[in-house]
This record gives sequence, C-alpha cells and structure tokens, in this order.
Amino acid sequence: MTVHTEDAAMQGELLEPITSEGRDLLHLIDTHRPAIAEAAPGNDRDGTFPHDVFEGLRKDGVLGATVPSALGGLGVERMHDVSLALLRVAEADASTALALHMQLSRALTLTYEWRTGPAHARALAERLLRGMGSGEAVVSTGVKDIPRDRRPTTLTPTGDGGWLLSGGKTLVSMAPIATDFAVYAQTRVPGQRPQSGMAVLTRQTPGLTVTDNWDGLGMRASGSVDIVFEDCPIAAEDVVLRGPAGEQDLAMLAGQTVSSITMLGIYTGIAQSAREIAVSTLLRRGAAGAAAARTIVAEMDARLFTMRSTVAAALARADRLSYDDTGDPRERGPAMMTPFQCAKMVVNQLAPAIVFDAQTLIGGASFSATHPLARLYRDVRAGGFMQPYTFVDAVDYLSAQALGPVRNG
Repeated sequence: MTVHTEDAAMQGELLEPITSEGRDLLHLIDTHRPAIAEAAPGNDRDGTFPHDVFEGLRKDGVLGATVPSALGGLGVERMHDVSLALLRVAEADASTALALHMQLSRALTLTYEWRTGPAHARALAERLLRGMGSGEAVVSTGVKDIPRDRRPTTLTPTGDGGWLLSGGKTLVSMAPIATDFAVYAQTRVPGQRPQSGMAVLTRQTPGLTVTDNWDGLGMRASGSVDIVFEDCPIAAEDVVLRGPAGEQDLAMLAGQTVSSITMLGIYTGIAQSAREIAVSTLLRRGAAGAAAARTIVAEMDARLFTMRSTVAAALARADRLSYDDTGDPRERGPAMMTPFQCAKMVVNQLAPAIVFDAQTLIGGASFSATHPLARLYRDVRAGGFMQPYTFVDAVDYLSAQALGPVRNG
C-alpha cells in the first residue's frame, strides 16, 4: 500500500483517496458511473437488482477491491478510500452502493481475520478472499434475524463435528447475486450455554432458500431480501465461534466498526448528489439570485462540510487503530466505535436535511416519483436503520460513555 504525501491533509475531508490503491479503485468506479446512473431510475421503479452493473464491476475487479493483492485483489486497505469509493457510487445510485458495500466490507473484515485470527479462522478467511479476489465469490452477510421467526438463527451439532443451520435472516443486501453467505448465529447444544458464531455456506447448500421478497420504500435496487435456512449442513471448518451469546465483548466493537463504518460514505454521497441537483436546477432556471435560495444553498454546503469532515475524522481513527495490536483490545474497540457512532448520528441528521432542502429549492416537481430527488429522499432514510446502531441503540451506547449504563430501579 502506497500512502501519498498529502495523506494527513486528505484525511481531513472525504474528498480524495489517500493511497495509490484507492486512486486505482476510484478510476475503475468512474468508468462505471454512467452505466450505474443510467440503470438506477428503472431499477428503482421496478425494484430490480442491477445484475448487468455488477457483472461489469466483477469483470473489472471492483468486487475484489478490498482483497489483499497477495490473494488476488486490488489491495485497498484504508477505510477512508473505501468510504470515498462508496460515496462516488452513491452519487450515481445509492442502492448499488449499498449492495457493493456488502462485498467490500466483508473482505475488509475477512482480511483482518486472515492476518490476526486463529488458524481455523485464517484458513476460512483465505479461502473466501481468494474467491473474492478472482471475481468468483460474491459474499453477502446475514446479521438480523427475520422478525416473524421470533427465534435466533441457530447452529445445532450433528454429532460428527458438523452443524445444522436453521432460521432466517432479513435485509441481506446483494443476495440476488451472492455465491456465498456469511451468517451470524447462536449454537444450540444441550447442557451448554449458547455461543455466538459465524457460519459460511454456499448458495447451493441444501435447505437454503434465497427469497425474492424485497419491496422497500428506498434502496429498492439493493436486493435486500430474506434468506431462510432449513437444517442446512455446515462443515466444522466453515463455522467460527466467537464466545458466549448475549455478552458484549468490547474487543469485538473494532470488527463491527470495520464492517460498517465505510457505509457513511453512501449517505454523504446521497446528500452531495441532492445538493448538485438543486444547484444546477437553480442555475438553469436563472433563480440563483433569490435571497432565500442563496441562504439554503449556503446552509447545505456548511452541512456537507460538517458531514465530510466528521466522517473523515472517524475513518482516520478507525484506519489508525484497525492494525494497532499493541494495546488492550477492550480499549481499542470502544475507541473505534465511539467516533463511528458520533459520525453516524451526524450523518443521519444532516443528510436527510440536505435532501429536504434540495426539494425545497426545486419545489413541487421534486414530489413526482420520477424526479431523481424523490429517489434520494427515500434512499437517505435507510441510514437510520443501519446497524450498528439504530438511533435508540446509538443513544444508549453514546450516553453510556459519559454517564454509565442505565440502571433499572
């Protein structure tokens, strides 16, 4: 990884990549942005996944961007550069960016496992990463259980060292083209306390069903469907156990930060796109002289600067600490997660406000379902539902850093 001499300056605001690998990724993405933008309105209207767009990204190596070069990828390591790449994609289509985030972030977390995990986890990570680097593997992640199931996704031992996976996951973005799924589950072993873990299974695994039920208000082309498991056989080498279920492991906050923080670029990109649409429309209409319009534009630009600077600061902290194994992991986890949650709260407040202001400037035309701001208005709201954490959980987490946890009674 080659870091540019302007590293420190560029990290101050989410505007330019800070490594040569990041520049290469942005160049590739820029060649695909016209096709992404052209496909977006129709895919949003019909709720269809952009298969052709992702095939082009796969052929050009974008789906392996965050895989180490030693394993066949582009070797993009800095979360700053990944978040900026997602920002650029989101300016063309946020649904595509959200689905791409699934692949890029999974490779980041697998790379950390490959470098620092136990032998069993390293072997599994390397196998997946090599497939992602070659373009053969597309890995979606299942985190949230399907609410109607009212039970956690479980791993039950088969008696021969393997497991059976049962349950279901919702909001599994990019699932329509996934070749593999990384699924968070709990063990169910008689007489033993449940453990949390991750199971990896291929799309061809018996008992796995990838549904076609995504009909979201926004992010309609992200393919965020449900997947269902009915006694799916999982080999022992494809399961990594993490520890007792339900216990907060402060060290694991670092991995959760790496897997999710780059998506802040998506909602920053939505806001920037809304601002550009509004400003270009004002100039075209010859309405740039109105005092109210100029006030709103100034406020939008100030909010955008705040967002980019806050996100960049959180990314810089995450990049610095992600490979620092010299300190206490239980301190590193919160040191990465807390700035992430502060930045996420800022983005989730300011990005929708910018889109709303853009609609105010455009007027009633933006209320039409076919206007690009209508899509941005729906897409930007998704940021508040993304884990970790939703607003209520983020308030609990951040306030606990200053005031301690809430004590009932």
